[in-house]
Amino acid sequence: MNEKENLDGSKKVKLKWTFCPICGTKIPQIEKIQYCIKCGVDLQYINTHMRMPSRKNTISFVTPTASYGVRKPSREKITEEDLLNLQDKKLWSSLTSLGMTAAAFFAMNLIVIVVVFIFVFFSSSIEEAFNLIANPYFIIFSSFAELILFIIPLLFVGKYLQKPKLNNRLIILGFTTKGFNKIQLFKEILIGLGFAVVGVFLVFFVSFAMEELLKAIFGHDIVSGIIEAPGELDAILTSPDILSIILLVITMIVIIGTSEEVLFRGFLQKGLVRNLGKSWGLLVTALIFTSIHLIGIFLLPGSLTTFIISLLLNFFPFFAISILLGVIYYWRKENLIAVMITHGVYNAITIIIAFLVFNIF
Repeated sequence: MNEKENLDGSKKVKLKWTFCPICGTKIPQIEKIQYCIKCGVDLQYINTHMRMPSRKNTISFVTPTASYGVRKPSREKITEEDLLNLQDKKLWSSLTSLGMTAAAFFAMNLIVIVVVFIFVFFSSSIEEAFNLIANPYFIIFSSFAELILFIIPLLFVGKYLQKPKLNNRLIILGFTTKGFNKIQLFKEILIGLGFAVVGVFLVFFVSFAMEELLKAIFGHDIVSGIIEAPGELDAILTSPDILSIILLVITMIVIIGTSEEVLFRGFLQKGLVRNLGKSWGLLVTALIFTSIHLIGIFLLPGSLTTFIISLLLNFFPFFAISILLGVIYYWRKENLIAVMITHGVYNAITIIIAFLVFNIF
């Protein structure tokens, strides 16, 4: 028998389309093809009857729906076996990376604003409220709001996991010691401590270079006056209370460094690198990290010249340390141990040096 037949015994006829009329997938140039290689619909049946076939004439590559008879396959969730090998996994989109980062930052600031409002509302006077807010221990206490930068990505990444338990959520963000023996873990700690010192020298060099450049452009007195203006941590740095300094150092290492690295490197950079490539992912992450830390400059009163000088004095040091953190994160194969230690200890060293300069030298 020379005639070609379908599975149901009907004659096979030449298809009228180059692409599947249901899902749009290009139809391979195969003489005996009957079903779409993607959605599984019976192409010969549609070609002959000009309507959708019944389910028995569809190979279920994907789950049927009411609209076109098929839907796109659901996202493949990450198994526990794949958690330590995510370099080739697509994960979340650039838009999600940016959106969740913005949401976490907004939520953190909203918490701080609410707390400040409560202090102002229950204080007997505005002066008393400002004194409470300027208290070193209030500044330390308000730093706990940064935990939201940790919590939001931790909650979000569960949708990508086959088993979204806490340990797996931490692993996908890179906050894990899984796969490290004691020697390897000690190595990561040493790398983190070493680069914290490197970061201090890097930021000092960049700050000094920018300061000298701006003095040459705008004048020594103008730039020096802006540099010497009081900052938000002066209440602690000029305080003789050693306990507040110790608590601030601990906060920097345990809360600030950890929370910011989980969000910016473990979530934001991880997502952007997979969609934009290594260089652009690292660069965009550094720009966002820097911009978020400079928002306060946009709120300060002053002239345009003051704003420009303040922005440049702070932008490049923050950008430099962010690039360093991003490179370490990529080098350590997206594990956060070393980079969190670098960030936290760098902050702590900076606080200690500033305290010594303010109070001793």
